[in-house]
Amino acid sequence: ETPQETDDLAVADTTSETTPDYLYVTASSGLTLREFANLQSEKVAVMPYGTKVKVVTPESNATMNVGGIKGGMHEVEFNHKTGYAFNGYLSKFFPPEEDMKAVVYAEELKAAFQEVSFTATSGGSASNPTNTETLLLPTNEWHEAFYIAKQLFNIPTEFAFPNPKGSNEEIVKETKPKSGTWTSELSVARNNDTLEKITYSYRTEGYGYEVTISEEGDKMKIENKSVAD
Repeated sequence: ETPQETDDLAVADTTSETTPDYLYVTASSGLTLREFANLQSEKVAVMPYGTKVKVVTPESNATMNVGGIKGGMHEVEFNHKTGYAFNGYLSKFFPPEEDMKAVVYAEELKAAFQEVSFTATSGGSASNPTNTETLLLPTNEWHEAFYIAKQLFNIPTEFAFPNPKGSNEEIVKETKPKSGTWTSELSVARNNDTLEKITYSYRTEGYGYEVTISEEGDKMKIENKSVAD
């Protein structure tokens, strides 16, 4: 779990998905490696964002809930040390590098996951041109899509993954936006404590964009629509 996350324990359904031999750390502030398979166990190390770790023994049962993400403790190897880490912040998708263009990331991801798709379309008018990038990921995990979108489309780090439990409509505004920012906010749509849509909106003079995360069939869809005026 990340240092900021609180521990909210809950029992969840088991998952039958097979675990890859290697996974990547998606927590922007790093992921704690612990001595034993519980969140109160002694810290062995902090694995930085983007670290590729080897899975020694996967935990297929979701026995805990950290920040709204259900999961368990995988036994992993990092830097010649073996310990346990919360698998909700471990992903089969390698995270985007800083300032990486979405089309480049999609191409690299597609080499490893054939089901990945990417499209870019232009629209609007000559005075108000729009550009929409759509990335489809072969996963049904909202948090995996959220952390990729966060890195790929400059969603401020202060926005944590929205807990699926909560009001049907919620808006969270950035507390310390950059100078010149008109709008920087995350809106969350839920239904019966289930996420339906996560949208990040940014607006400044002459430019704005909106990043939307939603489910599409058995995939997660990340859509980034930008407008210049």
